[in-house]
Amino acid sequence: MVVANLLICSFSWLVACQGGESPGASLRPDILVDDFEGDSYLNWTVEGEAFGSGPAAGTLPNQMPVTGYYGHRLVNSYFGGDKTTGTITSRPFVIERDYLAFLIGGGGFAEETYIELLVDGKPLRRATGRNTVPGGSEELAWTSWDVRELAGKHAQLRIVDRRTDFWGHINVDHIIQTDRSLSELTAPVRTDVTAKYLLLPVSDRGSPVHCRLKLGEEVLHYFDCQLAATESRTRFWAALDVRQLVGKQLLWELRPASMGELLRQRLRQAEQRLDPPDLYREAFRPQFHFSPRVGWLNDPNGLVYFEGEYHLFFQHNPFGISWGNMTWGHAVSRDLVHWEELDPAIRPDRLGTIFSGSAVVDLANTSGLGGEGRPALCAFYTAAGSHSFEPKPFTQCLAYSLDQGRTWTKYAGNPVLPQLGPDNRDPKVFWHDSSSRWAMVLYVRRDAYSIFSSPNLKDWTWESEVDFPTAYECPELFPLSVDEKPGEHYWVLWSAAGRYLVGNFDGKKFTPVTEVLSGEWGPNAYAAQTWNHLPAGRRVMIAWMRSDGSAYRGMPFNQQLTVPRELSLSQTTNGLRLLAKPVKELERLREPWYSASAVALSSQKVNSLSVKTPELVDMEAVFRDIEAEQLIVDIRGVPIVIRPAEGAIECWGHRASGIKPVRDLDLRVLVDRTSVEIFACRGEYVMTFCRVIPPENRSLIVRAVGGRATLSSLNVYSLKSIWQKE
Repeated sequence: MVVANLLICSFSWLVACQGGESPGASLRPDILVDDFEGDSYLNWTVEGEAFGSGPAAGTLPNQMPVTGYYGHRLVNSYFGGDKTTGTITSRPFVIERDYLAFLIGGGGFAEETYIELLVDGKPLRRATGRNTVPGGSEELAWTSWDVRELAGKHAQLRIVDRRTDFWGHINVDHIIQTDRSLSELTAPVRTDVTAKYLLLPVSDRGSPVHCRLKLGEEVLHYFDCQLAATESRTRFWAALDVRQLVGKQLLWELRPASMGELLRQRLRQAEQRLDPPDLYREAFRPQFHFSPRVGWLNDPNGLVYFEGEYHLFFQHNPFGISWGNMTWGHAVSRDLVHWEELDPAIRPDRLGTIFSGSAVVDLANTSGLGGEGRPALCAFYTAAGSHSFEPKPFTQCLAYSLDQGRTWTKYAGNPVLPQLGPDNRDPKVFWHDSSSRWAMVLYVRRDAYSIFSSPNLKDWTWESEVDFPTAYECPELFPLSVDEKPGEHYWVLWSAAGRYLVGNFDGKKFTPVTEVLSGEWGPNAYAAQTWNHLPAGRRVMIAWMRSDGSAYRGMPFNQQLTVPRELSLSQTTNGLRLLAKPVKELERLREPWYSASAVALSSQKVNSLSVKTPELVDMEAVFRDIEAEQLIVDIRGVPIVIRPAEGAIECWGHRASGIKPVRDLDLRVLVDRTSVEIFACRGEYVMTFCRVIPPENRSLIVRAVGGRATLSSLNVYSLKSIWQKE
């Protein structure tokens, strides 16, 4: 956005970051000439086609990635490709500082692709990009002109693209008047740590910044981040815990280097996180599903129960709302419903970023990592070496905690398993009673999983490979009794996409007794995992609600998890099948809303029931004596169609099939602000959807089509938010 030539960008420089180098007291505040954040060239005269109708939102079609610009937009004359030409010329302004500085990239042709300073209509200064041969980079870098001799004069800027061959374009952004020289603008950023947290402003768009934070020659942290250039562009403030480094000076290595100046301006230090003011009350925040405070979430990891706490770790990007910087986020609960998010548990290191894995309690101290009376919590994760600052293979690693998971130490002997395949990953570890050894199931190649055993969690032996057509990443392996009969049990081998095999497992080899079955029929449940060490043999699973993120527009977070689901194994009319239902603890959120019983539904007579619903819905319905061709349950605009004769349930274009023709059917539906979960036939059929539920739609309509049925019972509950204190 163009700013009048006397408007001073004072705040951004006067507070110029409590974490970076402070400006000299004698410097006058910078004057922003233009940051090009608007959608038009306000106060610039445009000629030709090359510059489009307004600043570009980053990289244009068929252009190499453009980096090094501030904010969301920049001048980019690649509109239409290199063949277009044109100019943009600013309104006159008064030169009031010693230097005129700007970010520039693109073509390096002095007579064809350049920015120039005009005084009295005469060109006095000129600068170009750096590229004059095919190849190169679209990265912008700082350039400045010494204009002290022109103080007080009226001037204009003209940006020119006259070239129609390779590198026939010019990129410009963030033009300022400043008293700082080029060497000061491009100086390395050093931070004297004075507080517990370094706070970085994160945007959802803009030029990515590759950051390395070093103490001496040691890389302490590395991550990618889209730094927000202004407060209005800040989606959230990322917090980096540096409490152990207070009193030290840290060096930032940044790529693009131009981002050093922006980091100097916007970095803060604080004794606590800077949370959004309406945290957990945002318009599109799930109210009874877990979502991270800020940043990206995907796979649940390290699920373990210990000393009254359910630990939930998860794939997390603390520095953005898209996938990246994989770190183990951490939350705890005492009831599987209300969650307290803690600081991230396991961060990237030299071996790689921290991909998915699992956790166990080493009660017998087989690893020797525990203390007297303090069993170690042991976490197993994949070190994604290709994402390290020094690329390496994927390997499996161990970390442990002696303080209920609050702090973690990485095992000095990592990795505990070397690379076994290009993307081997996602170790699921558990204790196998019969063989008195630890077992690990690991993804090594498509359509199969590998099984390992260990006496001590450190030394692992390959035992077997299980063929599993359609299997891909995030394996799970756990036992369940059949219909809760103690003497009969099988093991369930689960894949990321919600497919499973039922079979036998002796600690070394899994032998299936079923074909590959489906445990999830919707589009948005992925990478499910179960809790280790639950009391009374209970088995509870939770999954990532994988989606395109459109349900969370404008939010400081992205993605959510399903509700925890209790699993059982039953001999059904279809054979051995896994059943899932929401954990009983969820009922603590219930408040009665509406109930009915023995409602006759008929196409000829009363063919529908219509009820107003609350915002957060838990609905249970039982249908009897079904003769209708269809039963339709439309809840808050969610269309659920049951086709009894076809043995199918449909919702939003997805179909659960294979249900034996039935006269009776049970259905449970959970509706949150951004998700729907459907459980049918005692939970044999589960469908998970992640999308915004129309907030204005508060209706429930149940009807029969092509025949009759009895709505034997209907119970609708309103659910309280899990973010409200009990």
